[in-house]
Amino acid sequence: MEAPAFCVTDVDLYEREVTLRLPFRFGAATLTACPQAFVRARVEVADGRGAQGAAAELMIPKWFDKSPYKSNADNIADLRTSLRNAVAAYTAAQRPRTAFGHFAAHYQPLIAEGEAAGLNPLIANYGPALLDRAVLDALCRVLDLPFHAALRANVPGIDTSLTPDLADVDLVRVCSRVRLFPSIAARHTVGLLDALTSSDGVGRVADGLPETLEEVIALYGNRHFKLKLAGDPEADVARLARIASVLERLPRYAVTLDGNEQYPDVASIADFWQAVARTDSLARLAASTLYLEQPLPRARALDVDVFALARVKPLLIDESDATLDAFPVARARGYEGVSSKSCKGIYKSLLNAARCARWNSEASAPRHFLSAEDLTMQAGIAVQQDLALVGALGVTHVERNGHHYVDGFAGQGAHAAEQQAFMAAHPGLYEFSHGSARLAVRGGRIDLTSLAAPGFASGAGPEWAALEPLRTATATASPCSVHQPGK
Repeated sequence: MEAPAFCVTDVDLYEREVTLRLPFRFGAATLTACPQAFVRARVEVADGRGAQGAAAELMIPKWFDKSPYKSNADNIADLRTSLRNAVAAYTAAQRPRTAFGHFAAHYQPLIAEGEAAGLNPLIANYGPALLDRAVLDALCRVLDLPFHAALRANVPGIDTSLTPDLADVDLVRVCSRVRLFPSIAARHTVGLLDALTSSDGVGRVADGLPETLEEVIALYGNRHFKLKLAGDPEADVARLARIASVLERLPRYAVTLDGNEQYPDVASIADFWQAVARTDSLARLAASTLYLEQPLPRARALDVDVFALARVKPLLIDESDATLDAFPVARARGYEGVSSKSCKGIYKSLLNAARCARWNSEASAPRHFLSAEDLTMQAGIAVQQDLALVGALGVTHVERNGHHYVDGFAGQGAHAAEQQAFMAAHPGLYEFSHGSARLAVRGGRIDLTSLAAPGFASGAGPEWAALEPLRTATATASPCSVHQPGK
């Protein structure tokens, strides 16, 4: 199918507050609440047909920009600015382009505009990442195609204009291999503040939902886990030993370790892993570790050689993956993996998947990989579109536990009618318990079958009239506390 050209005629921006049932600590930040952005975009193709599409994403402080000179309010205001910049760019000329064509036309200009306003590329790409999903959802609705079928036919018109290293790759052939898998394993994240057993001396929410790692495993049946590191080798080894004592009861499990930029240099990471290797109680956990994610600060992660570390355990970039050329640069330093996150853009994930396929075909053994990260995705359009993306890419497990830290749709303040609409459209994906519709994780897996309906995994939508228009860039911060390192 020839990729259709279309105009983006209208875009509306909204938000609503999401409250966490449990605090989540990653790196130096502890999140207790956060606004979620919503995008509703209308497209019109040449013959006059049109449709609306949607996307949603949390506006997380202290991940996109960890500068100590910016407050939570600054971080969230920057993300709002990114959204507004993207809307202005995509709707300005009213020139028909393919879905990828809209992204490609504005990719560099929006990064440059962001840089002039003090926004780093991760933030500058946040707005387009949401616009691209909403626009593709609308296009799929016009064509009555599900997302994975649209990818298989390269309906977005993905090309190599922004990735010259892929110039000789047949992206049409790559896209033709896409298919939506029926389910995916959920990888449960264990945050730095999370209780592990009932004996932990922490106050309980007592809402009937699992709070400890033991309770999570008992209810959801997880066998994949992502363990957060604090950047202190001694403290990290001690906490991993406590986690291992819980995981030891499972017949099988796999873990990934997330440094969240907390280790200052390669030597400190090596010291940490050597300490893990010397600890008898961590032998099984060490052998079950798949990769180490972004241990170094983004400012220097791509400037140093990590080949020696990667020979022990594969290393993956996440925060350092700010631009389309980041993965090839990281590969030259010794990194083997890169994360897929919807907030970084669906086209980046697809192009990086093509890179992995190419590099692995040229090697004697496959080494390069795409991981599925992002625990912040909330019940509704956000989690559905991210699951559809990683499901279509063939990734076998995904970091997914927004349902653990947020009480389903209730934690978003969604009314009963909205919850019922999502449950009716996606009966295998959601379940109702403890007063709310929520993501269903059964036997450690998530059912993806309902995501094959026309559109970009959006069988239902939010109650638009109940959402608040996106606030001005100087709005008051969401209540998120931040722990400064060393305090």
